[in-house]
Amino acid sequence: MKKTLAVLTTLALALGLAIPAFAAPKTIGISMPTKSSARWIADGANMVKEFEKLGYKADLQYAEDVVENQLSQIENMITKGDSALVIAAIDGESLSSVLQKAADAKIPVIAYDRLIKKTANVDYYATFDNFQVGVIQASQIEKALNLKTAKGPFNIELFGGSPDDNNAYFFYDGAMSVLKPYIDGKKLVVKSGQMGMDKVSTLRWDGATAQARMDNLLTKNYSKDKVNAVLSPYDGISIGILSSLKAVGYGTASQPYPVVTGQDAEIPSVKSIIAGGQSYTVFKDTRELAKKAVAMVDAVLTGKPAPVNDTKTYNNGVKIVPSYLLVPVSVDKTNYKTALVDSGYYTADQLK
Repeated sequence: MKKTLAVLTTLALALGLAIPAFAAPKTIGISMPTKSSARWIADGANMVKEFEKLGYKADLQYAEDVVENQLSQIENMITKGDSALVIAAIDGESLSSVLQKAADAKIPVIAYDRLIKKTANVDYYATFDNFQVGVIQASQIEKALNLKTAKGPFNIELFGGSPDDNNAYFFYDGAMSVLKPYIDGKKLVVKSGQMGMDKVSTLRWDGATAQARMDNLLTKNYSKDKVNAVLSPYDGISIGILSSLKAVGYGTASQPYPVVTGQDAEIPSVKSIIAGGQSYTVFKDTRELAKKAVAMVDAVLTGKPAPVNDTKTYNNGVKIVPSYLLVPVSVDKTNYKTALVDSGYYTADQLK
C-alpha cells in the first residue's frame, strides 16, 4: 500500500497535479459554568456528542462558577485558535473584554442558555422561552391552590435566581405576570413582604443560600401561620427550600409540604416529586438545546443562515441578539414518566 501511494504521489508530481490535503477537524470551544448542577454536565456532554457527529472536535471546559476561571478558559480557547465558541456565562456582563479578543480573531460566539450582555460580539443565542418558564411555574401554583375559584387567602414566599443571570429576571417577570394580580387582590399574601429581584434573588442559584433564607422567613413570619406555596425558579433552590421546611415539621400527614415549584427536572427533584415532596418542575430538554446550538455553529462556519425564531426579545444592552427559543414543559407526578422516561431523557432506574 505504501509503495502504491508513493508511486501515485510521484506520478501526480510529474504531471503537475495537485495533491489533496486533508484538513484537521475544526475545534469548537464550549464554556460551561459548573459541574455542580447535573443539567450543565448533560448540556456539555450533549454538545460534544452533536459536534462530533458533524466531524468537529470539542474543547469542553467547566469554570466551577468562578468568573475568573471562565475568562481564563475562554481566553485560552481563543489563543489555541478554536473555530467558534459556545458560552453559558456565569456572569453575563463579565465577558466584554475577552469577547473583543474573539472578535479580533474572527471567532463567532453563540450564547448558550444565558444571554451574554453589554457586548456586540455575540452572534446568536440558543435558549428556552424563559418568560414562559416563569409563567408555567406561577400557573402550577395557580392550579394547585385553585386560585381562580378558591376564596383564600393563601400565604406565599418568592425566590428568584442569580442576579448576575439575565434569565433569572425573565423567570421572575413571567411568574409575576400570573401571580401579581392575586397578590394585589389579597388572595395571595407574601407575609415577609419580600418582593422584587433585589430582595428575592439567590446568588449563583445556590441551594444552601436558599435554605438559609427560607429558615429566616419561617422563623420571622410563620411561627403560627403556615406557608401554602413557594415560588422557586430552579430545582437546586427547591431542594434547599424543602430541607428548611422539613426541619420545622412540614412533610407529614398532618402538615404536608406547601406547593413548591422548580426547574430543570434534575434527578433529586424528580425523585422528590415522585415521593410527594416538591410539587412541580419545568423540563427543558437539553438534548434539543444542544442540537440547536450546534446547528447555529455549523451554519456560521459553513456560510449558511443560522436557525432563529426570535429577533426582538433579547436586547443585551448593545444589540438585539438573534435567538432560537425552545419550548419548556410542565412536569409533575402525573406526567413525569411520559416527559422524562418515555422520551429517553432518563431511565426508570435513575428515578428509583
